[in-house]
Amino acid sequence: MHKLERLLRPRTIAVFGGAQAAAVVAQSIKMGFAGEIWPVHPTKEEVAGRKAYRSVADLPAAPDAAFVGVNRHLTIEVVKALAERGAGGAVCFAAGFLETEAYDEDGERLQAELVAAAGQMPIIGPNCYGLINYADGALLWPDQHGGIRLAEGGRGVAIITQSSNIAINMTMQKRGLPIAFLMTAGNQAQTGLSEMALGLIEDDRVTSLGLHIEAFDSVAGFERLAARARELKKPIIAMKVGRSEQARQATVSHTASLAGSDAASGAFLKRLGIARVDSIPAFIEALKLLHVTGPLPGYRLSSMSCSGGEASVMADSAEGRWVNFPALTDTHRAHVKSTLGPLVAVANPLDYHTFIWNNEPAMTATFTAMVSGGFDLNMLVLDFPRPDRCSDTDWWTTLRAFESALTSNKAQGAIVSSLPENLPEEYTAGLMARGMVPLFGISEAMDAAQAAAFIGWAWREPQAQPIDTSASGAPASDHVTPDEAKAKARLIEAGLPVPRGERAGNAVEAVISSMALGFPVALKALGVTHKSELGAVRLNLRDAESVSTAAHDLYALGTGLYVERMVRDGVAELLVGFTRDPMFGAVMTLGTGGVLVELLRDSVTLMLPATRDDIEAALRGLKLFPLLEGYRGRPKADVAAAIDAISGIAAFVQENAGEIEELDINPLIVCAQGKGAWIADALLVLGREKECLTSSPPAARAPSSKSRSTGPRPMPST
Repeated sequence: MHKLERLLRPRTIAVFGGAQAAAVVAQSIKMGFAGEIWPVHPTKEEVAGRKAYRSVADLPAAPDAAFVGVNRHLTIEVVKALAERGAGGAVCFAAGFLETEAYDEDGERLQAELVAAAGQMPIIGPNCYGLINYADGALLWPDQHGGIRLAEGGRGVAIITQSSNIAINMTMQKRGLPIAFLMTAGNQAQTGLSEMALGLIEDDRVTSLGLHIEAFDSVAGFERLAARARELKKPIIAMKVGRSEQARQATVSHTASLAGSDAASGAFLKRLGIARVDSIPAFIEALKLLHVTGPLPGYRLSSMSCSGGEASVMADSAEGRWVNFPALTDTHRAHVKSTLGPLVAVANPLDYHTFIWNNEPAMTATFTAMVSGGFDLNMLVLDFPRPDRCSDTDWWTTLRAFESALTSNKAQGAIVSSLPENLPEEYTAGLMARGMVPLFGISEAMDAAQAAAFIGWAWREPQAQPIDTSASGAPASDHVTPDEAKAKARLIEAGLPVPRGERAGNAVEAVISSMALGFPVALKALGVTHKSELGAVRLNLRDAESVSTAAHDLYALGTGLYVERMVRDGVAELLVGFTRDPMFGAVMTLGTGGVLVELLRDSVTLMLPATRDDIEAALRGLKLFPLLEGYRGRPKADVAAAIDAISGIAAFVQENAGEIEELDINPLIVCAQGKGAWIADALLVLGREKECLTSSPPAARAPSSKSRSTGPRPMPST
């Protein structure tokens, strides 16, 4: 039994406090809670019609769940008494704990005291509204809400938010989403969001889970949650806030400017197979689709409407997404065409025109022919007329025809309204019972389909390894940046592909070194972070005179000179970067490299450890990748060598995780097939307290292999 079992599905509820506590009693009675409700109040004889008790000790038994709606100091006393009595858990409503740390020095201390008082008894919060169990009618909720109790034997979704107000708003939705449980997480002083979620998905009445996340409580906790959700076939949707990077700290590398905590969060959710959406409407529609269909087997959609305008909007809405409307085969097109008149152009999305409107046999034939194409989700665009001024009688002909088409083809289908208000809430339950998911809004419908298809894709892939959080935690208080010569010495020692190079103290030494290395060479000023911006690098120097001239120009810009053998036959330049994330440890960014890295912003973020397949899939997802494959007759790149190099760099970072704050390799020059991939520039940032450490042993290198003819598909977007 999960440790939250009694709290989530109580048979007895104790309630402490004044107005909020009375509201909890009233709401549970209103919802038809069949168990016992025991208000506790020092002076009142009854609360909302129920007998009141004076203390925890006076209760008839240890309650399964308690709502503690008293001030923060008294909350600690009540929680301690409940724990000693053997209660199943408590919701702590009061604020004034850790969330007030910035202006109230007592907040942190009181939160620690609260956790100590609870001991082994689970607590939710503090500073949260609590829990609504719509399956059993049990409410630990001090306010009104807009939800309804599930019917006997009914099922619904579970939602956890870190905002009580957002939770209330979600209960007020008129989109037909059946909710089984709704929780707020509050401060997560003792019980984190991932642990709450694990408790909820174990309930057979929960079909899918929605999480509104401000911050992850535990990497390991979310990994356990994702694994269990996959076992139970219960998909998860997340709305992770914090895309704006106003709080991003200034850093010295290209990588940090591309990565940031939000990119790491997105990569983490993808790795777990949790689909991410960006708005509350999309969150609700995705949960609704998953409630009915579960994850979709693929990204292929069909659309039907009786308007060319709607068909065009549907087609445009898929632009730039992984979900798509594939063109019909000749055979399929002919099949659909045979059910329509000569004036109808058959395509996907399909505008079937109004010639067959309200002709049920004709509509059934057309819809059945269209749905027979084996699409992963079939959409029918249908806005209902407003009932106060119009009749919708003819619309039911269309619905019956679509239902028949889905049934005969054993296919998944959705009714999509272009305007959310044009699909009445009172129709939604009936539509879902007939296998047609009501989706409100075209954009939201596409978000939902993409989320469901992403989860289907993720669950077909092998489950990812737990991420390496050994480098997590607060960054070092101070940093040191070794110059390029020192940084590359570390990489060479680790067995990584670095062109031969030498440090030079003046122009004469630079010339001597260049002659020893062999022309052409590159000459760089050491101690300069971004050399291109400052003109601190000269490339393709072919003789001693040009090296001497360049050396005199560059010497004053830095702390010395570095001469390096030029990399020849380069096909493309990649960025390979790593930053230390406080939650996730070392996070890798792969992208288009070179001087335009920030302008192009063509990058993907990966968690470590990353397999060769992970790296190849990430590369294939870049806009740059066609160049690596020999775009328009250009030479093909040595992709296998690039993957070897990236794997080796990642291993080097993991082996030195406690030392490295950032590593920015820009560019990694990928040469033509058979000629390797080379680290042309490297920026290494170490914690200052680590700078005196000696180099680590050479990193374990991934075995080299030939490029496969068919690699993994790029990771789909959620």
